[in-house]
Amino acid sequence: MVTRRRLLGTGLAAAGVGLTGASFTPLLGVDRAKASPAAASAIPELFTVPMPQMPVLRPTLRTATTDHYDVAMRRVRKEILPGIQTDLLTYNGNFPGATIKARSGRTVIVRHRNELDVPTSSHLHGASVTQANDGDPMDTLAPGGDRLYTYPNKQPHASLWYHDHAHHMESENVYRGLHGSYLLTDSIEDKLPLPKGEYDVVVAIRDAHFDAAGQLVYVMDDQQRSTLLVNGAPYPYFQVAARKYRLRLANMSNQRFLGLRLADGSEIVQIGSDGGLLPRPHPTDSITLSPGERADVVVDFSRYKVGDKVVLENTIIFAGNAEQVGQVMRFDVVRTALDASSVPAVLRSLPALPTPTNERTVVLKMEEGVAHPKGYIDGKMYDPARVDASIRFGASEVWTVTNANPRVPHNFHMHLVQFRVLERGGKPPLPGESGLKDTVIVAPGETVKLQATFDSYRGTYVYHCHMLDHSAMGMMATMKIS
Repeated sequence: MVTRRRLLGTGLAAAGVGLTGASFTPLLGVDRAKASPAAASAIPELFTVPMPQMPVLRPTLRTATTDHYDVAMRRVRKEILPGIQTDLLTYNGNFPGATIKARSGRTVIVRHRNELDVPTSSHLHGASVTQANDGDPMDTLAPGGDRLYTYPNKQPHASLWYHDHAHHMESENVYRGLHGSYLLTDSIEDKLPLPKGEYDVVVAIRDAHFDAAGQLVYVMDDQQRSTLLVNGAPYPYFQVAARKYRLRLANMSNQRFLGLRLADGSEIVQIGSDGGLLPRPHPTDSITLSPGERADVVVDFSRYKVGDKVVLENTIIFAGNAEQVGQVMRFDVVRTALDASSVPAVLRSLPALPTPTNERTVVLKMEEGVAHPKGYIDGKMYDPARVDASIRFGASEVWTVTNANPRVPHNFHMHLVQFRVLERGGKPPLPGESGLKDTVIVAPGETVKLQATFDSYRGTYVYHCHMLDHSAMGMMATMKIS
């Protein structure tokens, strides 16, 4: 079976991010003197806490066309490691933030109130919105302030997510808790017999570094983020019925790549990526996610009997030992259940790509082996006063994105648009990348070609590496659609 893990293995292994568990060559130089010792004694045994089900945010007002929400960004103390209260930055006190469920054609308006002592900027990752509502890195909300973000939801279904984007602070703000899921659905998705309700589950994965007191340590490019959290809980178990589940996998880490597989090698059926359902399901044995990427999968637990337990593993090991970061969570089969769901052979139709009107190249580069590295796009650090790409409204462009680093992996995220991957390393993308994407892996020395159409809104938007430590170091640029 050809898998995305095998496709990307060579490039990532060259960076030390081996998809078969190779040891890690540090991504960048890091001032380890700033890092506190890991709280090894505070980390619980594996699979001893239940996986939290993320709460769904309820509207404060519903009209015929619009759902209104209120969200307060506030600092709270919550138990993550058993018996220890950890300081967090949160949306409404939830870690991660509560899930917003939206529908194509219905507007969502979110009132954000900043009760923190740092500026914030809320970005709905993967959404097509006006410039004023995109959460631009420089369009920040000051402490004590509030503002409205309007999401028209004119795009099709997608598993999106929201997070802070205040420049130079986004990396730390997201790391400390400012992230959550936003699930957009439509009639296309509704009509499919996929698992629904309690069998459609968000699985948001990220890493963390705890000090001896159980507090989150933030150091730029910290290689000690070696505790894995799922929906905010360390190495949880999740009790399932012996039937099919839709799992909405999301990598909400700052830098960690994830290679997800079931420990027994059983089949995983990928049905969606960043921008919604794939045209056809993709049976595989593993899913690779870089920071910011999402993948919807269906796992059929009816292959197991009640009492069986199966571990979700991570095959990309680069910080922490294999016991810590090589295992993510455990599924415990505890009951039987009727199951009328299925995965159709055809999930959706995507329109043919238009004839490209322009081509451009983008080169990602990060300083390697220095204590305080800088990040560049096309040889330039981010300058909000500079327009790096001028795009005609309505244009459909082919972008060739190259990672110029020999060891450091990157990924590439564009605001405003969902794009299509055309080539990876000169070869067609595999089925897992056949749908709409907003974030794509670019391994060391690799070139990825993609096509995006800019026909929704005019304005200025950023594109950047979504390893947030890298974008905070300057690996970000601005495009202007006019």
